[in-house]
Parts: sequence; C-alpha cells; structure tokens
Amino acid sequence: MSASRSLPPSNLTLIQDLESFRSFTMAHPRLVQAKDELLSTIEASAPGSLILVIGPTGVGKSTLRRRVESALIERMATEMETDAGRIPFISIEAVAPDNGIFHWRDHYQRMLAQVQEPAIEHKLGLERGEGERTGNGRYAPWPRGFTGYQLQQSIENALQHRRPAAVFIDEAQHLGRIASGRKLADQLDVIKSTASRSRTVHVLIGTYELLAFRNLSAQLSRRSVDLHFSRYRSESAEDLEVFQNAVFTFQKQLRSCERLDLANIWDFLYERSLGCIGILKDWLMQALVVAARSATPVLSLAVLEKTALSGSQCEKMLQDAREGEARLADNDDTRVRLRRLLNLPDRAVAPVAAAKAVTPDGPRVGRRAPGVRRPRRDPIGLPHQAGEMQVAHA
Repeated sequence: MSASRSLPPSNLTLIQDLESFRSFTMAHPRLVQAKDELLSTIEASAPGSLILVIGPTGVGKSTLRRRVESALIERMATEMETDAGRIPFISIEAVAPDNGIFHWRDHYQRMLAQVQEPAIEHKLGLERGEGERTGNGRYAPWPRGFTGYQLQQSIENALQHRRPAAVFIDEAQHLGRIASGRKLADQLDVIKSTASRSRTVHVLIGTYELLAFRNLSAQLSRRSVDLHFSRYRSESAEDLEVFQNAVFTFQKQLRSCERLDLANIWDFLYERSLGCIGILKDWLMQALVVAARSATPVLSLAVLEKTALSGSQCEKMLQDAREGEARLADNDDTRVRLRRLLNLPDRAVAPVAAAKAVTPDGPRVGRRAPGVRRPRRDPIGLPHQAGEMQVAHA
C-alpha cells in the first residue's frame, strides 16, 4: 500500500500533492542532454558494444533510463508493427547479492523473464516440486543439470531473435560483488561476451563504482563508451542558476507549499541534495508524507530539516562524487602522460588552439583589443626643425 493511501483523509491537499508529485518528472537540462547523448550513442555504437552511464547516487539515472526506453518505444513503433517478434529493449536491475557474491543464474533468470523466452519454466528450475520459489525468494536449483552456461546461451539466442536496440542493466555496480580471489575483469567479460555473441548493445548504468570496470583491459576500453551524468556543481554559476530554476519548478507543483518559499532556501536544498535533482525530489516527497502525518499538515522548513540527509551523509556522498568526477576528467596531465608513452613531444597548447593560430600563409596574428597597437620600434629622436636635432629627454 502506498504511503498516500495510509494518510488521514483530512489532509486532502497534501495527499493530492504527493500523488501528482510522485509522477512528475522534470526535464531539466542535464537530464535532456544525457538522454540525447545516450540515444545517439546507442544508435551509433557497433553491435556488441558496451556503454557505461556513470553518475553520483541520486542524480536521476533511473529516470534517464525510463526516458530513453520510452523514446526507443516511439522510434521502433512502426518496425514492431511489421515484426511482431522484435522488442525495443530489455531492462533489468542487477540485484545486490545477500552473501557478497553476484548471482549470475538469478540474473539470467530475470533476463529470460524479460525477453519472454518460450518454455521458460524449464529454464527457471520450476520443474522441481510444485514449481515454487525457494525460501530466499530465488528459483529452485536445476536438478537436471541446467547450468549457468546453458542459461547464458538461451539468453544469447533470445537476443538474436528479439533484436532489442539495447539491454539496460541498472545498478550495474553490483556486478562488482565478486568472490574472494576472482578477478573483476571476469565479471565484465561475461557481459562483454554476451553482448558480442548476441550482437546487442549493452548499457550499464551505475554509480562511480563502475569506474572500476572502465579500463580493466585494452579490449574492454576499445569496445566501451563512457557517458557521465553529473550533478549540478556549485563551482558553476550556470549550474546554480539551473538548480534554482528546478527548485522554482518544484515549488509550482506543490500547492501545499504556499507558506514556504523554496526559492528563498535554495542554498539549504542544494546543501543537502548536493545538486542532484533525484535526491531533491525524493527529499520533498518524504517531507510531504511527514507533513501530512503531523498535527499541522503543512510543508515547513522544520519538516525539511527533519527529513534531510545528515551532514555526515552528505559529506561522504560529496567525497565519492568529487573523486569520481576527478577520475573521469581528461585533464592536461593525462594527455601529457599519454604523449610521453607514445614518444610524442609535449605540446604547450591544445591542438584546437594551435590550429587556430596557424593559417596557410603562416602564423596568424590575433585581433587586439581596441586601443592596443601592434608592437613596433619607436624612434628615439625627433625630426629636424630649423636645422637642429632635438633629442627627446628622458
């Protein structure tokens, strides 16, 4: 039962706010840009490629996935009418393991259910007993020797027949949960081989923990593309302006927030959301529920302070975000190291700047500011007047 259904009916305005706010999705610039980039990358990527969508927790990566999935449905609507066997995508979440080891068989089962594989009950181990799940919520073992490799083959065959535009794996950082002594590269090799043999683009969506997969091998680096879905950063005046506009948009969606001007406390909202729109929305939703349960059902600053993430939580999240942003940044030091490894000379200027400075006729002199003349040699004396040389005094 949803939280809004358990609220007192007297708080009708807050209940209505909660229901409408839950389904509201803001098309803020960073989300729109990430959506367009991901769609373009899926379309341009070679079959079997890997796309890593990386961003901080709460930035809105799951919202991004849903928007891209909706766009794929619209784009492929006509094609699916003529080819009933084709599906636009497969979307699955990599479930966090309860024992610290990622369960590939459970992952394969979920994918087979998504792809609507024929005779799926024989691949999910439901032939045991009455076909029920075990006590821990997973399917029963395969008493007939149905191995994980056979399940992987079934998935590859299904992908070849269904031909989805992409396979989305949300919370993909959970793939890094491995047994002691096993190589991390082995985990991503499973995804890579499935993508390669099925010739299907796989999109891994996760936090900065996915950076551990980024450069595990040269082959993985060549076949993978990184997309950074970043937060709005306080170092950028433009980012802060966009964040303030987002706060104003949320304000207009909340009728129960008339007594509290969110725009006046935008810096507090930024402080406890770190510039992540997803965190901000979840926070406001939780505050609405708490306000509706209180004796004075109104959204107030006190309610926001009560439901906000603690300072220590935000500090840890900010530290992880900054470390991830720094690792993704392709700075001058990285470029210098690469050129030295390639035995190329160091370049003091960027290639674009150097190209602009050179023309077919030679180096081009840039335009100068008004009032600033070009350098030239000035005379040290004055012209002859009345037969005498007048020397300029210092």
